[in-house]
Amino acid sequence: MKILVIGGGASGLMVGGLLSNRGYHVTICERNEKCGKKIYITGKGRCNLTNNCSQDEFLNNVVRGNKFLISAINQFSPKDTIEFFERLGLKLKEERGRRVFPLSDKASDVTKYLLKNAEKCEIILNQRIESIFKEDNKFKVKLGLNTLEFDKVIIATGGKSYPSTGSSGDGYKIAKDFNINIISQRSALVPIKIKNKFCNKLEGLSLKNVVLKLEMGKIKKEFFGEMLFTNDAISGPIALSMSSFIEDKQKIKIAIDFKPALTEKQLNDRLLREFSANLNKNILNVMKNLLPNRFVDVFLENINIDNKVETNSITKEQRIKIIKSLKNFELEFDKLYPIETGVVTRGGVDLKEINPKTMECKKVKGLYFIGEVLDIDCLTGGYNLQSCFSTAFACANNIEL
Repeated sequence: MKILVIGGGASGLMVGGLLSNRGYHVTICERNEKCGKKIYITGKGRCNLTNNCSQDEFLNNVVRGNKFLISAINQFSPKDTIEFFERLGLKLKEERGRRVFPLSDKASDVTKYLLKNAEKCEIILNQRIESIFKEDNKFKVKLGLNTLEFDKVIIATGGKSYPSTGSSGDGYKIAKDFNINIISQRSALVPIKIKNKFCNKLEGLSLKNVVLKLEMGKIKKEFFGEMLFTNDAISGPIALSMSSFIEDKQKIKIAIDFKPALTEKQLNDRLLREFSANLNKNILNVMKNLLPNRFVDVFLENINIDNKVETNSITKEQRIKIIKSLKNFELEFDKLYPIETGVVTRGGVDLKEINPKTMECKKVKGLYFIGEVLDIDCLTGGYNLQSCFSTAFACANNIEL
């Protein structure tokens, strides 16, 4: 059986290796000059390849497509991914939040071992599929000047994020040519642009152990961890996670809880102790015990308290205002950064069109879709790559059925 895999990224290399090692003739067609180009930039070049969690915990971190992924994650779990790479010889390590990285901290090693596993595949580089159609139970694929025949075709082209890596939507075009429904693509895991002018003063400031709160109509969500200010946006793990839930048409409210471990009463007691111990100091210096230095001026200006006022002059009303703002510092939402800047793509091939056990298209026998080309997106922490590996395994494991 001759199988064509379109796309030499994480899911394409995984499925190609699995199938070629079972004796199938597999051709991987990659439009770039090398395979795994997006892998090289994941996890800031370190590649967070999975999360060492249970299947249920994994599904809890899937924003869209969690029911669809139940079968795939049960066929190939995060522990299976870890064992797979360790069997190949890649040494791994686990970091905060159970995120799994190569011990070398080199994303290129993940690609190297995926290529090692796919060494029996024929790999064609610098080539885009010009057209594909099915005739007499064979797929006719035009590749340059040649038209090749395949028994099965697996689409592993990725989404539309980071188009410089080759993810420019080729898989959606193929799907449309076969009359397969596509869910419109939008940003996911992107910075959130905010209107507050103080943002550029805080560029590069990281906040740790805070809660970012989202209110969107009846929906309320909270994200605990680390965030970062850029010159016009909030970024970092919890801001990126929040972005995946935002619907632009809704009224969006965003706020920071700087002290999630403290109730308002506990925070009031803490302030009273700070004020009592620093009676003749100005509020600016005292607030530096509660907030990062760079944030204090912005914080006080935002609640209209003069930073030169001595703590013994702070009124009860001002103290309450400080407490409320420490627990609920509001940010004015502007918009999400564009899809091209996203870690992953939201939208893609409609999951209703795909068999969740095999990844085969219901309308076109022998045509499969795996990885980010599907309408699946997860939170940060290794879950998106795990989705790629699980859908690839489900496809390879069931392709002869």
